[in-house]
Amino acid sequence: MAVSIAIVGRPNVGKSTLFNRLVGRKLAIVDDRPGVTRDRREGDARLGSLHFKVIDTAGLEVADDASLAGRMRAQTEAAIAECDLILFMFDARVGVTPADEHFAEVARRSGKPVIAVANKTESRTGFQGAYEAYALGLGDPVPISAEHGEGMADLAEAIVAVAPATGYEPEEEVAETDAVVSGEEGEEEAIDLGAGVVRPLRIAIIGRPNAGKSTLVNALIGQDRMLTGPEAGITRDTISVDWTWRDKRIKLFDTAGMRKKARIEDKLEKLSVSDGLRAVRFAEVVVLLLDSATPFEKQDLQIADLVEREGRAIVIGLNKWDLVEDRHKALASAREMFERLLPQLRGAPVVTLSGLSEQGLDRLMEAAFRAFTTWNRRVPTARLNRWLGGVLEHHPPPAVSGRRIKIRYMTQVKTRPPHFAIFGNQLDALPDSFQRYLVNGLRETFDMPGVPIRLSLRSPKNPFDRKK
Repeated sequence: MAVSIAIVGRPNVGKSTLFNRLVGRKLAIVDDRPGVTRDRREGDARLGSLHFKVIDTAGLEVADDASLAGRMRAQTEAAIAECDLILFMFDARVGVTPADEHFAEVARRSGKPVIAVANKTESRTGFQGAYEAYALGLGDPVPISAEHGEGMADLAEAIVAVAPATGYEPEEEVAETDAVVSGEEGEEEAIDLGAGVVRPLRIAIIGRPNAGKSTLVNALIGQDRMLTGPEAGITRDTISVDWTWRDKRIKLFDTAGMRKKARIEDKLEKLSVSDGLRAVRFAEVVVLLLDSATPFEKQDLQIADLVEREGRAIVIGLNKWDLVEDRHKALASAREMFERLLPQLRGAPVVTLSGLSEQGLDRLMEAAFRAFTTWNRRVPTARLNRWLGGVLEHHPPPAVSGRRIKIRYMTQVKTRPPHFAIFGNQLDALPDSFQRYLVNGLRETFDMPGVPIRLSLRSPKNPFDRKK
């Protein structure tokens, strides 16, 4: 089992920059202001011939336990308790501060091996400031520049030096595909989801701020993995968590809340939303989490429309259901609004749940797997054309300039989402209303509720048309 290394230190010393350097991708959001990172993020890192799990943590601050900064510190302390090795990072240009001394003592008391890392040593001032780390009592400091990639070989040597204490043995050779970062595109981890699927099911949980996304993730996995609280907009990075539900492995993605685009002015919030949109693009099932008190607001509809355009399977989750008084009336109203406001996702499952009281979690996962199965559904061509013949006989397409639009046949060209191609003549004149009629018929006849359906119109080229 690979060693787990946590990067800790006070805010704005470059922990996320080093994390991105080690995993080889810009996963963590990086900004000049302090306190950007809040949740702890894990990734598969590679440093020369070494392969290990690295944990990015929030900056350590002295604050009340009930405050946001105090809850962030608790997440970092949890990472310290779980890891095998600690990289204690400080800003060499500033030198060792009283806060560094305090938190270095916290790391030392953990009983884990600690390596002092002096970051930002690309300048002469920074290199001289690295020597102040001897006052921390953590041994020889390792001068690096996480932004420029300097000192990485020295850091690898320092990790190897404490390998016996952690039970870590460096690997001689590892294939390039083994160093894929968790949750990234191109991942090829082979696991069994059932029905012949050998891929982890990627589920992204999205929604407006303060809808309860992080609380839901914590309830699903059964631990306080995500930072939660009454404040809106706590989550900034998209955090992936590996989880097993009923012997089926899943990768959950907790995303930042998405506000209206016109209200997003802060650069950091733009990066957070962009990270969440990226999670939607690489997910397979998207859970759109709504507040039961105010479901299907304009922003919820825009997010749902985005999921449909990306072609992902969707499940609607009505969270905070334990606070609803007249549940029967509220559920009927929510379903009516969904069918009326989002006809392009007609039939998608609407699940009532409560992340805080852990209600409806199994129903949510069952709906997610049903949506995933529908998303992968393939209809035989013979069955499609029998259905198409009956549809055209009952409701033929309108005529164009006195000539009837002729639809010859239909076939399914791909899945994920289901994509159908129609072949015939003058299809460029086929009205949008008739195309929607065909899509609704496909969804109802072949049991494909809630998933986006794509329709392509293909007409043969006229051999006598000499136009270029």
